[in-house]
Amino acid sequence: MTTRKRLSNIPLYLQILIGMVAGIIIGLVALRVDGVPFIRNWIQPWGQVFIRLLQLIAIPLVFISLIKGMTGLKDISKFSRIGGKTIGIYICTTVVAILIGLSMGLLVQPGKLVKQDQIAHLQEQYHNAAEEKKLAAEHTREQGPLAFLNDIVPNNIIKASSDNGKMLQIIFFAVFFGLATLALPAKKVQPVIALFDSLNDIILKMVDYIILFAPWGVAALMAGLIADFQGDASIFSALAVYALTVVAALFLLLLVFYPLLMHLFTQISPKKFIRSMYPVQLFAFTTSSSAATLPVTIKTVEKDLGVSEDISSFVLPVGVTINMDGTSCYQTIAILFIAQVLGIDLSFSQLCIIVAMTVLSSIGTPGIPGGSYVILAMVLTSVGIPAEGLALILGIDRPLDMLRTSVNVTGDAAVASIIASSTKD
Repeated sequence: MTTRKRLSNIPLYLQILIGMVAGIIIGLVALRVDGVPFIRNWIQPWGQVFIRLLQLIAIPLVFISLIKGMTGLKDISKFSRIGGKTIGIYICTTVVAILIGLSMGLLVQPGKLVKQDQIAHLQEQYHNAAEEKKLAAEHTREQGPLAFLNDIVPNNIIKASSDNGKMLQIIFFAVFFGLATLALPAKKVQPVIALFDSLNDIILKMVDYIILFAPWGVAALMAGLIADFQGDASIFSALAVYALTVVAALFLLLLVFYPLLMHLFTQISPKKFIRSMYPVQLFAFTTSSSAATLPVTIKTVEKDLGVSEDISSFVLPVGVTINMDGTSCYQTIAILFIAQVLGIDLSFSQLCIIVAMTVLSSIGTPGIPGGSYVILAMVLTSVGIPAEGLALILGIDRPLDMLRTSVNVTGDAAVASIIASSTKD
């Protein structure tokens, strides 16, 4: 009991950090003693169980919290005011993130520093994976300009609920359901509101139980990650400049852009904001999933940043799907990098297309690990860059995916704080 109390007194972000360090040490020791099979058979599965638990709770959490958030707004006029403002700010932050990525990619030009023999090795190693993404992107483009409506409006909510990649459809149904609830007399819908209040409490208690497992799950994930990358040192060295460019751009968002927003548009000090986001960022870093991190984001924003439940339960689930600042910034640099490696000079109009396509596609990018691959392949082909170029970056994508997810969730929290500060009840 004493040990448990001592562990509970350690902040969540420190517990997660300890889990990350422990996982890295376990993975490195396993590499030294030829224990990779042990890691993959006996440790890595616990990390996968942790991810599955987070994925299990993601759709119920988004659905229930959105409906609870909307019904808490009391009337449709308040929803339209907050909803429009939320989407507008999310789009603005995404555009800024893309422009930062564009500037960094054009300034550093990392693709011109990669050696040709290493490029050939990467293309050969990841050719099959790139082909899959290329076919998926071509299928998306062939569906027509209004195909995105099919990705938004579900024809079967039960089927959509069985796929974490259909989060946008879940949000559509939840908003539709919430609007209908707001349009009816309060007496008629009171039992439904009470039901969702209770369901929300139950889901949050489930989240508490899952979070207790977080440090152990994170340790298992990191140990497995070290084992998976055991033979890929050449990939990291070949793409070092590209990776550093992405990291620098993402840190500009984390340490400059978001704190500046907090200073200009809220009463929360940038220092407090950065410190409060540590557990959320570490959680997102290890899971590579904005959706999986949503429970931690909600609790942190409400408890540490003082955002009301009405605001957080609407703004944050929407942000999981339409706010992809880190992903958009990364995609822009990745596109420029691939073009530079392949010797393709992009015109100003093509750069504008990249900006527009990345903004629009970010709305449909699933908040799950690897959700940006198909979108990236589609944007590449839209400006005449062979989708096979995606093979150049797949080897180093995992750690960058972890970092850009941390940026995504930080952006969600920043926008929720701005909405809360600008909304007067």
